[in-house]
Amino acid sequence: MNLKIFILLIFCIWSGLLSAQDIFVPYGKITFEKKVNLIRSLENSGLPQEAKEKMQKYANSNWEFFFDQNKSVYRPEKNDKKTEERSIFFFSPVKSSNELYTDYNKNHRTIKRRVMDDDYLLTDTIPQVQWKILHDVRNIAGYECRKAIGTIYDTIYVVAFYTDKILLRGGPEGFGGLPGTILGLAIPRYHATWFATKVDAFVDHRTELIPPVKGKKIESEKDLKKLIELFTRYEHNKKENAAEAMRKLYGFTL
Repeated sequence: MNLKIFILLIFCIWSGLLSAQDIFVPYGKITFEKKVNLIRSLENSGLPQEAKEKMQKYANSNWEFFFDQNKSVYRPEKNDKKTEERSIFFFSPVKSSNELYTDYNKNHRTIKRRVMDDDYLLTDTIPQVQWKILHDVRNIAGYECRKAIGTIYDTIYVVAFYTDKILLRGGPEGFGGLPGTILGLAIPRYHATWFATKVDAFVDHRTELIPPVKGKKIESEKDLKKLIELFTRYEHNKKENAAEAMRKLYGFTL
């Protein structure tokens, strides 16, 4: 083979590898693993120590995140039987029918939440997080991610890792506002983490990016009041817990 042709061929291959690493992803699907430390979560629950010793320490569940540059849908992975089993037998906080649709251009989201065996549809604006971007980096699902820290509800500390190779400024559980997509998330107060295990770039997303429609719509103050009453049915101090119920219904995490 002519030396010049050989050198040109090597250059083309090397250039192709470099360009592949620099590809920006405008749409696709990300699979997240949510991990909750059940023992730590139930420290102040009054649950007998014997019961805690019989529990599995962690509850793991898989969630899917379809996205393009403007919208996303976040929901439990279909046919994730392990999630259902753990929610029954290991006191997992996972709500297998919950779902979050977000339209970032319109600053709007639709939340589907399960309350007392019924699904409810709530609409809201996207909650904001004040982030501080750090220099730390971490590889998650094949992407180099930069670390950021923020707070929610004034006092709850959040750690996130995002990549600017995925163009959406969003992430799991409704978190966003960073210069890219969040692939790793930790909330120490909730004893929970979310990390991407797989990124399927350029997967057809068009039939997936639609808001949930199955559920009872909360469209008025009267509807919301009834839902809060239902949500706090077994609480002793309903007035004080109404604010907490609002935070859980419209909060960051599903």
